[in-house]
Amino acid sequence: MKITINGADADIQPETEKTVGEILCALDSWLAGSGHRLSGLCVDGETANTAIMETFFDREIDKINTLDIFTSSLLQLIAESLFCVMQEITAYETANFEEKIPFAENWKDSPEACLLAEQCPDIYNWTLNTFAGEGAGALALRSIIEERLRELQDPAGEMDRLQLLVTDVCTRLEDLPLDIQTGKDARAAETVNIFSGTAEKIFRIINILKMEGYPVKDITADNTPIDAFIAEFNTALEELLAAYEQSDSVLVGDIAEYEMAPRLHKLYSAIVSKIIK
Repeated sequence: MKITINGADADIQPETEKTVGEILCALDSWLAGSGHRLSGLCVDGETANTAIMETFFDREIDKINTLDIFTSSLLQLIAESLFCVMQEITAYETANFEEKIPFAENWKDSPEACLLAEQCPDIYNWTLNTFAGEGAGALALRSIIEERLRELQDPAGEMDRLQLLVTDVCTRLEDLPLDIQTGKDARAAETVNIFSGTAEKIFRIINILKMEGYPVKDITADNTPIDAFIAEFNTALEELLAAYEQSDSVLVGDIAEYEMAPRLHKLYSAIVSKIIK
């Protein structure tokens, strides 16, 4: 049996594997380690689809001449899934009342929903809630999807565009103790939410850069390897959120001003200095 991966001959010799499914299971760890996933399968010139995929898995390899395996990067699959969601949003917006009733149930069984549930659970939940008639609505979901697509398509540019926001967030964090002391509770809550969202976005982009093969681990922030710095950052962030939930205004102010503001600035500066040319 001849095996190809993305059109190139694969030096794979089955050992104990007897079926196509067993061959693919053996390749699973390699695919995961390379940042790729199975995206297509062709057996003796016949292309598999979701309806007959299971029967393809059961095919015995000693009765097959050629097995063509196709893979895509995980980032590419996520982007394709997000594009599918954009199309589904349009379909949902134009659907009548009766058509919208089963929309969420039908969508959650789709391939893109399964991938997003695994890789982007927040997007999955927002989408499911929107199609169930809950949450902020289709317009807000569309905006969120567009932002995630920008991160995937141009992570360096999206990081660069955060500069003014990061500067503003750091200033707000430094002002947070005074806001709390002067009773500006709404502004204080807004600051914590904006900071949390900004940090999550930076972390997402860093993960995308890693998956693209960028040597992020070689970057240091405040003379600390970036992974260790992020771990310390996360610990301080958890302390801030815990203090905020417990209404410990003194601790919230101290952590925000002396821990989170300088850490956010150093993390952002370290990444931007290496990826922006």
